[in-house]
Amino acid sequence: MKSIKLIVGLGNPGQKYEKTRHNVGFLFIDQLASNQSLSLKDNNKFYGLASKADLYGHNIWLLKPQTYMNLSGKSVASLLNFYKIKIEETLVIYDELDLPPGTAKLKKGGGHGGHNGLRDIIAATGSKEFYRLRLGIGHPGDRNKVVSWVLNRPSIDEEISIARCIDKGLSILPDLLDGKLEKAMKDLHTKD
Repeated sequence: MKSIKLIVGLGNPGQKYEKTRHNVGFLFIDQLASNQSLSLKDNNKFYGLASKADLYGHNIWLLKPQTYMNLSGKSVASLLNFYKIKIEETLVIYDELDLPPGTAKLKKGGGHGGHNGLRDIIAATGSKEFYRLRLGIGHPGDRNKVVSWVLNRPSIDEEISIARCIDKGLSILPDLLDGKLEKAMKDLHTKD
């Protein structure tokens, strides 16, 4: 396993989107930064909020692209290129329609599954081979309602489930950063 040097949380900037389902990647990074007493700084060079952190003995960049979801790749590619980090050394955290709220899944590689943030990262970097932490937000049941679903706030029960899901994801970071992918996956996928 390649060591992770960049953790990206996907979302949309601005107060309007702050608590929406599409912003669970931002919520993850915010919680991680808060737990580590870090603050992300506006970085125009990377089109996002970024901070370097010592996480569990590893030097890691944290990034929240401020380009809007559909242009996330511009931000990610800028930081990767500047610091000569490979896309294979990147963990992207994002909302997953195909998982119920409270469910988190970790994997390496794969397609974009219709997620515009992933689609743009793949296009901008030319690779699908990055780690993904998928945080379930559930599906509205009708594909015509997906846009309003992701851009609206979850119910209180869903918010609680998503917060627990973020905690589960944070709990496996030490193993994941230590290169113990199988253990991290097993722990994440078997925790209730």
